[in-house]
Parts: sequence; C-alpha cells; structure tokens
Amino acid sequence: MARPRGEFYNFVTLDRFKYSHKSLPTQETNEMPNYAAPLKDLKFALDLAGLHEVASWPGFEDASEDLTDAVLDEAGKFASNVLAPINRAGDQGSPTVADGVVTTSEAWRQAYTQFSEAGWTGLALDPKYGGQGLPQTLACAVQEMWDGANMAFGLCPMLSQTAAEAIFLKGSDEQKSQYLPSMVSGKWTGTMNLTEPQAGSDLAAVRTRAVPCDEGHYLLSGQKIYITYGEHDLSENIIHLVLARTPDAPEGVKGISLFIVPKFILNADGEPGERNDVRCVSLEHKLGIHGSPTAVLSYGEQGGAVGYLVGEENRGLEYMFIMMNRARHAVGIESYAIAERAYQRALAFARDRVQGRAVGDVSGERTSIARHPDVQRMLLSMRSRIEAMRALSLFAAASADRASHHPDANERAMGQRRVEVLTPIVKGWSSEVGNEITALGLQVHGGMGFIEETGAAQHYRDARITTIYEGTTGIQAADLVGRKLLRDGGDMVNELIDLMRLEAADAEASPAEAVQEVGTAVVNLIDTLASATAAILESATRNPRSPFLKSFDYLMLFGIVAGGWQMARAAAAAQQQLDSQTGDADFCESKILSCLYYARQVLPHGRAHADAIQAADLPSDALDQWVA
Repeated sequence: MARPRGEFYNFVTLDRFKYSHKSLPTQETNEMPNYAAPLKDLKFALDLAGLHEVASWPGFEDASEDLTDAVLDEAGKFASNVLAPINRAGDQGSPTVADGVVTTSEAWRQAYTQFSEAGWTGLALDPKYGGQGLPQTLACAVQEMWDGANMAFGLCPMLSQTAAEAIFLKGSDEQKSQYLPSMVSGKWTGTMNLTEPQAGSDLAAVRTRAVPCDEGHYLLSGQKIYITYGEHDLSENIIHLVLARTPDAPEGVKGISLFIVPKFILNADGEPGERNDVRCVSLEHKLGIHGSPTAVLSYGEQGGAVGYLVGEENRGLEYMFIMMNRARHAVGIESYAIAERAYQRALAFARDRVQGRAVGDVSGERTSIARHPDVQRMLLSMRSRIEAMRALSLFAAASADRASHHPDANERAMGQRRVEVLTPIVKGWSSEVGNEITALGLQVHGGMGFIEETGAAQHYRDARITTIYEGTTGIQAADLVGRKLLRDGGDMVNELIDLMRLEAADAEASPAEAVQEVGTAVVNLIDTLASATAAILESATRNPRSPFLKSFDYLMLFGIVAGGWQMARAAAAAQQQLDSQTGDADFCESKILSCLYYARQVLPHGRAHADAIQAADLPSDALDQWVA
C-alpha cells in the first residue's frame, strides 16, 4: 500500500528509531572509533549541489530543509548505531550456503528488518507504490552513510532500489502493481543478473535462453555469476532482473531481452507461492565485502525458470542500462564512502599513536604521528579528495533530478547531458581514488595497518571491488571517450567544460586570496582538459585506437578537474558564509584549507595525465606483437 506523502516523520521519528536500536546479537568489539556520519560536510555538499533548487521542482515539494535535516540526522544515527556495529562481524563471518539456501547472521537479518521497517528502502521511489518520492540528491547522501557504515549491507537495498526503478520505467502496469509495492517496502529485494562464466564484461556473449510459452511467460535456462544478494534469507522474495536470449533473437547485444524472474512465483493473490526453478549453486569466496552473499545462480535445471518479459524483446540491454547507470553512480558513492571510513580510522589512529618527535619542536617531547608532516600530507590528501568526490557525486545526482523533474524541457535535456558525461567519471575516477585512499589509510597505520585486527585492512579489501563493479575503470573510460566524447564530436563534454570554466572563474574573481588561488589553479587545469579533449578528438581522425589507448588518463584528468571545479565552488561558498557570518567558522576555515590543499597538491597530478594524453602513440602493430 502506498504511504501518503508527508508521513516521513512518522517512520524516522526519534522514538521509533530508538525502538529499532535494540542490541544486535553480534556486536563489534574492535570498531573504535565507530563510524560517524559526516553530516556537516554532507549538508554543505547538498547545499552546494543545489538541493534547495531541486526541492522547488514539481514532485519534490516535501523536501523541505527541516525534512532534509531530519532524514540526514536519523540516517546518520541508524548507520552509526545499527549498521556500523555489525560491519566487522560481517567481514569475519560470511553467509553460508547449503542445498541452495543461503543463511546470513541473526544480526544481519535483524538489521535488515529494522532498515525496511523504518522506511529507508523507498526514500526516492514513487509514492504511488509506497515510496517517499524524495530527490535522488538526498537519497545519494543517505546512501553514503549506509556504505560508509557497512558497505556489504548497503549493497542489498541499493540493488533493490535500482531494480525497482527499472521496472517502474519499463515494466507493464501489471508488473508495476505486482512487484513494486513489496520491493519499495523492502519486503522483497531485487538483483541484477547480467554476466555468465564465458561472457565476463562482453554481454554480447550471453547464452541464457528464454523460450516463450503459451501461458504468456517464458522459461529460462542458463547460469549467471557474480549475483550480489542473489540468494539470502533477509526478505520474503527475491526479484531477479535477468538478461537472456529468445530462440529467434539476433546475435550480439541486439538480441538480448530483459526478464523478471522471481525466486517464488506469485500466487493469484500476489503473494509468493511455488519456488521457481532458480537455484544458488555456490557463493563466491571474495577478497572483501564478505558480509554480502555473491551467488552463482542456475536457471532451469528442472525444466525452466518462469520469467516475464519486460518491455519488448531484444531491447533488454537498453532497459538494463537504466539499472546499470544508477548502479554505476552508486558504486562511485560506495568508493568515497569507504574512503571516508578509512580516513576516520586513520585520523583517530594518528591522533592517538605517539611516536617520534615533531619536526622543529625543541622541547624534545614525543608526539602523536598526526603532527608529522608526511602523515599530515596523507590525511589531507585523503580528506580533500573525499570532499571533492562527494561534491561531484551529489552534483551529478542533482543533475539526474533536473533531468527527471525540472518543469522546463530544455533544462531536463541539459540535466540528462550532464548525467551522461558525469556518470563514468563519478564511477571510474571515484573508485580509483577510493582505492588509493584506503591504501593510504593502511599507510598511516604503518605496520599496524597490515594486521587484520586493526580493522584498516577491511576497508582496503572492501574498496577493491569498486573499480570492477558495473564495468571496470577501463570500460568507464571507454564509455567516456567513445559514447560521450566522440559520438557527438565533443558537444556534450565541451558544454560541461564551459560550465566548469565559468564557475571556476567566479571563484578566481573572489577578493579572498585563498579562494582566488583555488579558482586560478582550477581554471588553468580546465584549459589543460580542453586541450586534451581536442587532442583526443583529433587523434580519432588518424587512428581509431588512439582515443582508447589514452582513455584512462583522460578519465583521471577529467575527474581531477571536475573535483577541482567543485572545490573551487566549495571554497567560494565557505568564504561567503564566513563573510556573512552565517556558517560555522571553524568548519568553513577547515573547508577552505582542504580546497587549498586540493589546488596545490592534487591538481598538479592532472598535468601528468594530460602529458600522457598528448604523448605520441606507440605503434599498434608493436603493441599487438608485444602481447601476442
């Protein structure tokens, strides 16, 4: 049943929240310090992304400042008090599988029950089906807290929400009414079934078959791998979105269709009934995110799994990209969320760890390592890049809201163009940087970081999947160069570059010296990005392979520049709050310091990527011979 709009306070009130905080059976004992939601910076970044403007668009009227603050505050409490305490236990005690049935821990099940009962599963989904219909911008800020507190847990609701969105946009009215209310409420969860053992990232090689039946459904047979939460005991049903081929489908990606395949086939009353012919063959033994069951699923061992076609035949990959692009943005969020967790742990350790003497301190007293210049370098590098990634991600989310809800058609189209360019950057750049930051977290700990009991190693292991999930960094880079740059001759990309230059120039014109310095540094690197963009476009006219040989460096350069653009905007906004005395002075001064560090120490790395782009190509035949 749909929840009436405006009732959000009813399920995130403090009383209900406290009720849901009963002690879980498995608590971490070494999670010190516990995760603390970065609420001040989240609220600052949301303001920077223009959430107030987003809230003025039709459909988002309920997203008032009071409601936004309530959502963020309660989400932060839930993340810190419910999800973070079971994070370490999930890493040490993976789900188990026996006879095709996956069992999670009692703590995991209780946390999921509390999560869905509190209404967190439907934050940005349509009110018609029980969601709150709040902006994606706000939902993405909340998603960071789930992932920072417990990334392995956060994967389940994230995938369910993206699956529900795909059904909402491309499913029939009957499919929407059958599946969405229970998916939105969290009673049922959703998955994405794409790849297969022989296919990897090449979905043209998908072989799962879907044979039509007289009853109107299809019978599916085949095997799918790497299915996150493909089997578990958290919800009453699991709704799989599966890519498969019908018997007469053309070869390649143009012959792929999308099917809804429920774990339990629905009875006439809409409730789960007979078990479908889909079975968990095994669970993957992974480097990280151990608390998340990643399943190998077999379809059709007993005659065929009942599936229902979504939309038209042979358009499945097009439909699945709705879910994939949402998930790609979500992986970018996971990347800086786990980086934030690693930073918090590293900062606390550095403050407590007494070792050596501070440079220039004539007293000779031993000091915490937080006072050592190289440790400060690592901590500032972690923090400034996290803030840049967060701001860019929320700007991309606001662009998605613009594309779906702005009353003006031209503005909606502009929002969509921004989303298309930014999605591979948010995913690819953030995941690469997130891996670097979690590695720095280990380095701050020194030898203790290499010891599992410290907890820092888990963040490093958990982050590693993000550069692979939903298309590797190379795939994101190829998407940026191929589909977003070359396809229209650079129009979409240059439109975004023009916006970045305009807004960075505003910072450059600031009377405040620090803001001016950040703006100038960003403007200069934007010019470098523009030159690199022209070089990529020109190289395609000489050698079609060249843009893709340089695509990784182009992605990383674009990410560094786009992060700098957001830091220039952030420095100007923080200075404005200082000047008007409307913000927390300590926070604003700290924010400007972070922006200065980014300008002085992060932006220069972009020039190395630019130099690599401008360098002459190695001969293609020599490269082919070398790897032969």
